[in-house]
Amino acid sequence: MHDALKSDEIIAKVGGRFKFTALIQRRIAELIGGARPLVERNGRSDFEVAIEEIATDKITIDWERSSLPADMR
Repeated sequence: MHDALKSDEIIAKVGGRFKFTALIQRRIAELIGGARPLVERNGRSDFEVAIEEIATDKITIDWERSSLPADMR
């Protein structure tokens, strides 16, 4: 899992480090709030689950519903 963080591929997948971090934070908040993990937890933390969900394309940024201005997408 931590190897995924060393690769720029996962960062590029969501459009940069800021967007990657924002996506992780939002997903962790959802998991803490009771959302069901989209991958097997296997004793992993919410942070590790969120990274795995991003790495396996289970979650992405919904640009149409995001509040980001078009020039920041």
